[in-house]
Amino acid sequence: MPLYLTKFSYTTETWARLISNPEDRREAAQAYIGSVGGKLHGFWYAFGTHDGYSVWEAPDNASMAAVALAISGGGALSSFETTVLLTVDETMEAMRTAGQIKYRSPGT
Repeated sequence: MPLYLTKFSYTTETWARLISNPEDRREAAQAYIGSVGGKLHGFWYAFGTHDGYSVWEAPDNASMAAVALAISGGGALSSFETTVLLTVDETMEAMRTAGQIKYRSPGT
């Protein structure tokens, strides 16, 4: 199954709620991805541009998109970005295929 990296940030209201009532959000994240047959591989908080990062496994892009839409639509986050992670083998195959594509620069 494909792997996905998400970067997210909470709204100020969400941080205020979590500060007044601390909650481990890993269980909720696992429930979301589990509902589409996937798995949460990791969940971290961070300093910087984003408040947290997570690695998910989902059956396909549509399943992960459904989870991302449900989470984003919940209103607790100010941002949620998803990156599809490619295995080394998938990247090697992409490079081999790219070598067969005859690219032409615009205007040439």
